[in-house]
Amino acid sequence: MKPALLVLAAGMGSRYGSLKQMDGLGPCGEAIIDYSIYDAIQAGFGKVVFVIRHSFAEAFQKIYSKERFGGKIDVEFVYQELDYLPEGFTVPEGREKPWGTNHAVMMAKDVIHEPFAVINSDDFYGREGFVAIADFLRGVEGMRGKYALVGYYLKNTLSDFGSVSRGVCELDDNACLSTVTERTAIQRKADGKVYYAEKGIDHEVSEDSLVSMNFWGFTPDYFGWSEELFRTFLRSDDVKTNPKAEFFIPYVADVLIKRNDATFKVLNCDAKWFGVTYKEDRPFVVEKIGELIEKGVYPRSLWG
Repeated sequence: MKPALLVLAAGMGSRYGSLKQMDGLGPCGEAIIDYSIYDAIQAGFGKVVFVIRHSFAEAFQKIYSKERFGGKIDVEFVYQELDYLPEGFTVPEGREKPWGTNHAVMMAKDVIHEPFAVINSDDFYGREGFVAIADFLRGVEGMRGKYALVGYYLKNTLSDFGSVSRGVCELDDNACLSTVTERTAIQRKADGKVYYAEKGIDHEVSEDSLVSMNFWGFTPDYFGWSEELFRTFLRSDDVKTNPKAEFFIPYVADVLIKRNDATFKVLNCDAKWFGVTYKEDRPFVVEKIGELIEKGVYPRSLWG
């Protein structure tokens, strides 16, 4: 069975200022999503599932149909909305922010029945990462609690135009995650050092830290763990008092590791990440894609 690729594309890109998932950055109008799917096809993925929202579904589906990819990969769509909650729960008064990345993953439980990878729609990961995680997923078919992530060095994942959020990782002696902690507002400051902000205070973090770029590998049993922990999350005081609390994938990973319910093999990637977190990132991404085309990594027209 070929692995599936789950693309998290429900975010509207508030910092970027437009629907960045569909922004044409390649010479023939290709978005970053297109390069990820091209790499996934080359690595042997058999299906792509997009997590989107109803508000832009028509425009998105018009572009990202199975026909766009020449029938080389199956395509499905699922939806993430604020009120998509387990039975017995309702949206807290005043809550407007989506529930986060792991809630988005949960939306695919009815259409994914094979090992699968998870990526962001607006991040460029590089072909090596897709090959590594596809090989891993083929090796864990039928297993439970054997997961993975592709890890990147923090210094290779920063934006020159604003802060980013990353899951900062620590590994055990078997190259598996021991902890992963979501850090927000990470950026390089004027002194050349990298900091993350927590409760208004800056804390230094090593630029050589290994971080998650939300490139994960799971088997279908992960959906069951996610629903259990999402219910716990919804009952927490944090949700009751913080209207912006999110159910992140690193949060679930950390709980499963600490409970010895799962292991997460870290597939190290030395590639330089790039993405369009901010409008100002766009020219840099266009330039880098052009360089990869010149090197023959990608054809000028991916689907033509």
